[in-house]
Amino acid sequence: MKAFSKGPFRAIFWGGLLAGMFDITQAFVGFSLMGSTPFRILQRIASGIFGSHSREMGWSPAAVGLLCHFTVAFGAATVYYLASRKLRLLIERPILCGLIYGELVFLFMYFVVIPLSAIGHPQFNLATYITGPIGHPLLVGLPIAFCVRRFSAV
Repeated sequence: MKAFSKGPFRAIFWGGLLAGMFDITQAFVGFSLMGSTPFRILQRIASGIFGSHSREMGWSPAAVGLLCHFTVAFGAATVYYLASRKLRLLIERPILCGLIYGELVFLFMYFVVIPLSAIGHPQFNLATYITGPIGHPLLVGLPIAFCVRRFSAV
């Protein structure tokens, strides 16, 4: 329990958890407008590993998709926390830096991670624009920045 009270762990845990929950919720809502379901969205995330066969594999890729999603969210929180140790501006200006960081996370995912995965080139549609360039700054970057500020020893 003592490790949970440490600043770095709390900052990364809460930032990653909140960003992951907000991001997956916006994906479920945004992509449901395009006719998808949460189950299919999670399978689509896992298709980065399994390729197009993830749709035929049942619940396993959906569980892997959820795990991958939160791994990325905690990874993003970890990167922000570590960067904040050198760049104090990330803690001093959490709104501006969080919004910029959320956009950078989106750009990195869509233009580096997804093209290198089994998915290949990402598909852009209305839901992508809503959940990506609009949603990521607000629902990924800001929660991470606020949690790092809140739980960081200054």
